[in-house]
Amino acid sequence: MTITEKILAKGAGVNVVNPGDNIWVNVDVLLTHDVCGPGTIGIFKREFGADAKVFDREKIVIIPDHYIYTADEKARRNVDTLRDFVAEQGLPYFYDPGTDSYCGVCHVALPELGHVRPGEIIFGTDSHTCTAGALGAFSTGIGNTDAGFIMGVGKLLIKVPETLRFVLDGVVPEYISAKDLILNIIGDIGVDGATYCAMEFSGTTIDALSIEERCTICNMAIEAGAKNGIIAADEKTFEYVKARTDKPFYPLYSDADAKVKAEYHYDVSQLEPIVAKPHLPDNKALVRECSGIKVDQVYIGSCTGGKLEDFYMAAKIMQGREVGVRTLIVPATRYVEKGLDTTKINGQSLRSIFEEAGVEPIAPPSCAGCLGGPSDTFGRTHGEEVVLSTTNRNFVGRMGSKKSQIYLASPYTAAATAIKGYITDPRDI
Repeated sequence: MTITEKILAKGAGVNVVNPGDNIWVNVDVLLTHDVCGPGTIGIFKREFGADAKVFDREKIVIIPDHYIYTADEKARRNVDTLRDFVAEQGLPYFYDPGTDSYCGVCHVALPELGHVRPGEIIFGTDSHTCTAGALGAFSTGIGNTDAGFIMGVGKLLIKVPETLRFVLDGVVPEYISAKDLILNIIGDIGVDGATYCAMEFSGTTIDALSIEERCTICNMAIEAGAKNGIIAADEKTFEYVKARTDKPFYPLYSDADAKVKAEYHYDVSQLEPIVAKPHLPDNKALVRECSGIKVDQVYIGSCTGGKLEDFYMAAKIMQGREVGVRTLIVPATRYVEKGLDTTKINGQSLRSIFEEAGVEPIAPPSCAGCLGGPSDTFGRTHGEEVVLSTTNRNFVGRMGSKKSQIYLASPYTAAATAIKGYITDPRDI
């Protein structure tokens, strides 16, 4: 069996599963946030009763992150609904905005806080829950109805997906990141190329990537229609997880003869910087093919491009230079925000590099403009802006305005573009 099949078989308490099987699995972690949490709670109470208790308080994680820094009354009401439910249920893992426990974007915070462990099954009310597959877990997004059901019984009926294997080998060239790798793959197979499949990533290139870069790859599996993205746990994974939790975990691995639907091989040593042009993540082009397209703003942030390593890449380009266009910096979590001060390049902190380059005042950790949101959301588009962004989606209206044009790119390309004011290959800087 593949790693995905083995994890689901373990969750179902059976020895063998096959693609297409419908099985009940026990859930190790249920994640929700301020957008979908209130709906999930409403369904849970409707179906199980106003006084019902959740299946396991230790297995529910609530991380508000989408519409936090806003005066919008309905957004604030959503967070109040979460607070009331947490108090009523006595839930220990609630990261409340406005308190010291607030952490930031759920998909980056979940592994940072030790809630992701190899071999476990994670469901979340957000499509980018697949990020956690980077640590050898089965992790996928679900709707409020399924999440409300899990809250009550701790199980979910799921169809076992087929697996697509992506083997990446070779040394990653300079100024190429995991974002370029995954945009290249999505551009090749299309936004429906992995529909309801597990995207399993392996090879010497994957082995060499950091945990943060692996998270970027698995995060965007959903942009190819995948059920989940997954990378087998290794020593890097074990070190990362053990530094954050003392809970036991049991990693699983694909059998050498496991059958897969298809296998793709890449020599990444030949890869060039990539962008996804409006309005789909599979609208792939080489950065040099888009060179000269003027932009109105550059956005560096989100669960895909707002991690500490992402900002380190951007700072390498920006150090000693000034931006020529409005540039927004949004750290994904408080951990990342602190890292802007403690992480240095040639003795200079990342924050100092960005400030000297002339970026906009650095925003507090949240999803911010990645999902548009209320009109006062930081980074939200309001008109016909052309944006180059390190986020994961460039759909029509994704960042607020239906008239805006969004290009997706790596932190390297984003920083180079910020300096020049038009789409720029980072190697030219």
